[in-house]
Amino acid sequence: MTLRNSSSVTEFIFVGLTEQSELQLPLFLLFLGLYVFTVVGNLGLITLIGLNSSLHTPMYFFLFNLSFIDLCYSCVFTPKMLSDFVSKSIISYVGCMTQLFFFCFFVNSECYVLVSMAYDRYVAICNPLLYTVTMSPRICSLLMLGSYVIGFAGAMAHTGSMLRLTFCDSNTIDHYLCEVLPLLRLSCTSTRANELVFFIVVGVIITISSISIFVSYALILSNILRIPSAEGRSKAFSTCGSHVIAVALFFGSGAFTYLTTSFPGSLDQGRFASVFYTNVVPMLNPLIYSLRNKDVKLALGKSLKNVLF
Repeated sequence: MTLRNSSSVTEFIFVGLTEQSELQLPLFLLFLGLYVFTVVGNLGLITLIGLNSSLHTPMYFFLFNLSFIDLCYSCVFTPKMLSDFVSKSIISYVGCMTQLFFFCFFVNSECYVLVSMAYDRYVAICNPLLYTVTMSPRICSLLMLGSYVIGFAGAMAHTGSMLRLTFCDSNTIDHYLCEVLPLLRLSCTSTRANELVFFIVVGVIITISSISIFVSYALILSNILRIPSAEGRSKAFSTCGSHVIAVALFFGSGAFTYLTTSFPGSLDQGRFASVFYTNVVPMLNPLIYSLRNKDVKLALGKSLKNVLF
């Protein structure tokens, strides 16, 4: 895809989170801390899963990909966001379109990785005897390939439709990253087609992924309630707990952000709300899956022993 600029605008200026100079340094330190935790946490989980054969199972294969997406996702905009706190908040037209593409690609892909993880938990609890056959390496690879292909298609649709717009005089993005809705507000040509693409792509992705996850967990819950022993039910619930929390954080924060931004005069609220799903959720996922997971904690202890002794 060629980044053809038919606009008179060659660069964009980010408003960022705040224009108050006294808050720039505290915010820089805060988001630097979040970014370090995100990189260390996700990179650590990727390394741990890769090095420990006990974690070479479908569940951790999906978790490996989730951490990889979160790591790349945060690297798309956080370094630029940090530099904007200490220098001019300017990004070129090509840089903005590139950031938009990768932002959409990783967000869309993560939706379907979470769907694959829900399906994995459904098979593990509802059809445990067929688990190794149903969740074979080939099936797992196809599920992940499908997630990335859908993410790529969605990103191409958003970026391709954005490239046809013309940006004339206004080049100030009321956000800290190149996202679809803030960019549409700057166009001096009709954005109806773009809005249609946005609502179709986002609607399809959110609808399919949320329904798939809801149906998987409805069947899981129905199966768990039929388990006679309280210990068995508790064990089954614990295998799903981390994923349920991750899904609630990702979809909940994303829905709140877009619902907030859609109301008139709520741009500031939308900007601050988006901080949670763009900066906080990628940092929390490794903590959720490590602190609540015995296998990860055992593998971590084993790896630390091998390194230290």
